[in-house]
Order: sequence, then structure tokens, then C-alpha cells
Amino acid sequence: MTSQTTIDKAGPGDATPPGASGTTPGKGLRGHPWFTLVTVAVGVMMVALDGTIVAIANPAIAKDLGATFAEVQWITNAYFLALAVSLITAGKLGDRFGHRQTFLIGVVGFAAASGAIGLSDSIALVIVFRVFQGLFGALLMPAALGLLRATFPAEKLNMAIGIWGMVIGASTAGGPILGGVLVEHVSWQSVFFINVPVGVLAVALGAWILLDHRAKNAPRSFDLLGIALLSGAMFCLVWALIKAPEWGWGAGSTWGFVFASVAGFAAFAVWETKVKEPLIPLALFRSVPLSAGVVLMVLMAIAFMGGLFFVTFYLQNVHGMSPVDAGLHLLPLTGMMIVGSPLAGVMITKVGPRIPLAGGMAFTALAMYGMSTLETDTGSGVMSLWFALLGFGLAPVMVGATEVIVGNAPLELSGVAGGLQQAAMQVGGSLGTAVLGAVMASKVDSDLEGNWAEAGLPPLTPEQAGQASEAVQVGVAPVAEGTPAAIAAKITDVAHDTFISGMSLASLVAAGVAAVAVLVAFLTKRGANAEAGAGVGHI
Repeated sequence: MTSQTTIDKAGPGDATPPGASGTTPGKGLRGHPWFTLVTVAVGVMMVALDGTIVAIANPAIAKDLGATFAEVQWITNAYFLALAVSLITAGKLGDRFGHRQTFLIGVVGFAAASGAIGLSDSIALVIVFRVFQGLFGALLMPAALGLLRATFPAEKLNMAIGIWGMVIGASTAGGPILGGVLVEHVSWQSVFFINVPVGVLAVALGAWILLDHRAKNAPRSFDLLGIALLSGAMFCLVWALIKAPEWGWGAGSTWGFVFASVAGFAAFAVWETKVKEPLIPLALFRSVPLSAGVVLMVLMAIAFMGGLFFVTFYLQNVHGMSPVDAGLHLLPLTGMMIVGSPLAGVMITKVGPRIPLAGGMAFTALAMYGMSTLETDTGSGVMSLWFALLGFGLAPVMVGATEVIVGNAPLELSGVAGGLQQAAMQVGGSLGTAVLGAVMASKVDSDLEGNWAEAGLPPLTPEQAGQASEAVQVGVAPVAEGTPAAIAAKITDVAHDTFISGMSLASLVAAGVAAVAVLVAFLTKRGANAEAGAGVGHI
């Protein structure tokens, strides 16, 4: 089997799709669709795991390295900021140089950065290498989608994306479980060291199995100014979302970065109409289904990531669960995503994405409404019901929205489309955490003083009230050392009840966002260009 890439005889807009998506199939495993899927899944699993597994390690890192709370926040923020800013540009690199090479470089860099974090002896080095993790993860994710798009025929693509989504969902939800086990029984460094053998496996499989794919009209140059404008605009947007809880939503610095982001996006849009080979041809967004898919991915991530953010605090700080126990209680969500994603792929192949997407967001809205009814003493059975329903609703959206975005883009822009899909999810997740966090903070601030007084507790000074509010927003009872047991119990009840009221309102807002997404889902349809990337004869 040769790994040499041939050029498509028909472009993505031609009536007759190419027979092999820019590749020449051979006799071995190289280029085999299902083995390609296994290979990219191993690599993607590292990035998805790191989205949640590190949160469990943060307290141990802070204790070992003497980090402040703000520095610990940047362990997460640095990663997501680098990832979100780089995704679309990284997708373009895959379109230009080939998704196989980009994927392998991403895996090597991500694994190396992970190992470097495990060897770091200062919080500054941890944060720096987290940035490198984000940059290399950005290379890896769109390339994985580009490889799937180019390898699978249209009738199998949804199933492949379903399994791909299943891996992401399972890794994301399973991160706290694995992280808890590693931190409790090994060390915080092991959370990062585990990526090294996984990366070695992904590289070995990639070198053996992956076949490069280049479309006939693949880009031959770089839109450097476009990259700078888009990266700057994305940075300002994500930075504003990250810092808004600290600065305040009405602060001039917050709105300064928002306006800078808007100006950057506007300048980028104008420039893209003038450059010969734009980073993102704006004609791409003339496709209503593709644009709807991007919006849908943002709305889904707002509801999912924003809502789930508070659930972890609810389980650990209100119910007093360990990180491992909290992760186990989320298994219904993980399990339904694992089961539902491939089934969603089959359903979307048969009936198209519109109905599964709308139904999935409707179930998501119902699940978020159900989570708004959780109380301090809600049992595991009721929690599991709503978590399972959430996983059942998310599965078709993860699969369908991805197929709509990638399938409606020309083959030569499959990497950019993959970057759009991932960037939409990252921005949506950051937006959900920031906006729902603001809802939570506002509700806690408005309710805490009254609840505190009703319980007959001593009045708080303004400084004490601010500190108590910050603690309650994450479900922690602000009980000072040496507080009598009876008073401590009252404070705990007030803190948890106030947290529940905030989480309930945030969950209702997330349900409203999911309900809006139901309407957006009706604008989607099957990828018009999916046939352009299909046809390797190993199915």
C-alpha cells in the first residue's frame, strides 16, 4: 500500500463525487476507514480528557507548588484560551499541508507538553506548557475530523462521527473519575504523564494506518493578516469571558475587550473579501445549514458545559462526594452518550439531521429543567434520571451538528470546518460558564443576605458578605474555624439552600438556551458536499 496522495479529478462542487477522496486505496491497512477512526479516536481522547481531568488535580497542584487561586485558574484558562484561539488556523494548516501530518505533529506536541508539565517544579512552567498543550491540541482536533471526512463514504460518515463524538463525550465525562483515581492513589503528575504512552500509541498507529488526503483545490498560500485578525478577535472574546467574573460584567475593561473583539471580527470579515486565498471564505456561511450548525454547536455548549459546571460543585460540595464518587454519579450521562452517539449516527443517516437535532435539543432542555428541580437532599435515582436524559439529548447534537458543519463545507475546507466546529464548542463552553456563572453570582448575592438573616445568624460585614458569597457560589459553606456546631449547621443549611436557588435559576436559563436551539435545528440539513470526501474501498 502506498501512502502517496493523488489529486481528485472532480472538485467538491462537481456533480460526480471522486471515487477515493483524493487517495489511492491499497491492499494494507493504510487508509482503512475504521482503523483510521480508531487511530484518530486515540489522539482525540487525550485532548478531551484534559478538558476535565485536570480540574481534579488542581487542588493537589496548588498545594504542591504553592500556587494561588488565581494561578490555579490559569491552569485551565491558559489551555482553553490557546485551544480556542488556534483551532480555525490549525484547521487551515491541515487543509494546506495534509491532515495526516498535522494530526501526527499535534499528537507528538501534546504528549510532549503533557510530559513537560509532569516534570515542572513551578506553577509558571505548568501554565506555559498548558498553553503548548492547547496549541498542539488545536492542530490535532480539526485534523481528526478532516481525516474522517476524507476517508468515509457519505453513507458511513454519520456513524463514524457518532463514534468520534462518543469518544469525546466519554472522555470528557470520564475525566473526573480517572483524575480522581490518579490523584488519590498516584500523584497529580500522573494526570499528565498518562498522555505520554497514549500519545506514543497514537503516533505509532498514525504512522502505520493514516493516509494523507489532499483535495484538488486545497489552499496553496496563507492568509497571514486574516490569521492575525481572527486570532486577535478570538483572544479578546475569550479573554473577556474568562475575566468577566473577576472584573464584573459592567466593567469598562470587560466591554473594552468585547468591543475590541467585535472590531477584530469586522476587520477580519472585510479583509476576507479582498484576499485571494482567504482563511475562511465568507461564502462558506451562505450555506444556511452550515451556519445553523455552528450556532447550534454554540448553543448546545452553553447549555451543556455551563450547566454541568455547577453539577460538579453540587455533587462534591453540597452532597459531600469525593471526586471519584461525583464522577461515578455522572456515569448515566456518560453511558447515554456512549450508547446514543452511534445510534444517533445511524438515525441521522436514515432520516437526516433535522429531526434528531431538534429532538436532542428538546431532551436537553427537558433535562436542564429537571436539573433545576434538584434539592439538597435529592436522591441518586432522581439525579441519574436527569443526567441520563441529558446524555441522551446531547448525543444526536454532537453527531449531527458536526456532520452538518463538516458535510456542508467543500472538501478542501474540511479542516477549517472542523476548526469552526471545535471553536464553536469552545466559545460556547466559555460563554456558558461565564454567563451562567454571572446568573449564579447575581442570584446568590440577592438571596444570601436575606436567607442569612432569616436563619438568625449574626450580620456580616460587607467584606465578610463578599467572601461568603464567593464560597456559596461553588456550594461551600463559609464556616469559620471554631464555630459552634449548631451555628455551623445553620450556616451550612443557608449556604446550600442559597447555592441550590442559584443553580436552579442557572439551569432554567440553560433550558431556555436549549429551547432556542430546537428552532435553530430546523434550519439544518444533510451535508451537501459529504459525497466529495467518500469512497475508500475498505468499508
